[in-house]
Amino acid sequence: MKTLVEICCGSYHDALMAQNGKADRIELNSALFMGGLTPSIGTLKLVKRDVSLPVICMVRPRGAGFCYNDAEIECIFEDAKALLEAGSDGLAFGFLKADATIDLNLTKRMIALIKSYGTEREAVFHRAFDCVKDAKQAMSQLIECGIDRVLTSGLAPTAIAGKELIHELQSVYGDQIEILAGSGIKAHNAVEFIKTSGVSQVHSSAKAWVDDPTTDNGMVSYAYHHELDYDVVSETAVKELVNIIREAEDHACID
Repeated sequence: MKTLVEICCGSYHDALMAQNGKADRIELNSALFMGGLTPSIGTLKLVKRDVSLPVICMVRPRGAGFCYNDAEIECIFEDAKALLEAGSDGLAFGFLKADATIDLNLTKRMIALIKSYGTEREAVFHRAFDCVKDAKQAMSQLIECGIDRVLTSGLAPTAIAGKELIHELQSVYGDQIEILAGSGIKAHNAVEFIKTSGVSQVHSSAKAWVDDPTTDNGMVSYAYHHELDYDVVSETAVKELVNIIREAEDHACID
């Protein structure tokens, strides 16, 4: 079975690079350095115009965690409607309570909104899942709610570190819900990870860094990584990731 490769994109340019690299799907965000926030409607419109891949849009109004106040919840649902109306093929979101359990009421409300725009629109629970205390309970609840897919690193900093739990989740729940493994998956470790975890979908940022000389003038700095750079999707990194997975499939190294 073909392994689906999803690329985490932070811009219209990133989405073009993902398509050029032969990715299968994109997750569209802004502010990837904060873990990914809601993209602009303008960005989504350009991506839908020029990119033929399915587009899952992040709906997340701020950084930090996933326990939101009433004003943030109102914003989340307004953004969700706007993204769906602009053609997003699905939404990635996550609602937790303060005790790190799934907020079932908000999750069901978001799923209902997404599916009201067509049953083919996908409801994806993002890596808020990796902040829960009980992964199995949370997965069972998300299945019961009707979530289509869960993005997870196995409750670890990277999917490589969390591969044992990911394998267990895939084995127990993989016939009921899609498990998308993400964080730290690159060309050099993807094949071995897929073999050991058993997943059929991986998520990668395929990141490179580009300098902008106006980032720091010696007095005022807008740097968030090194002094002058910002992150982009690398077409070369996407191609390397996709090609090594396809070669392994061709040689029956992964099923």
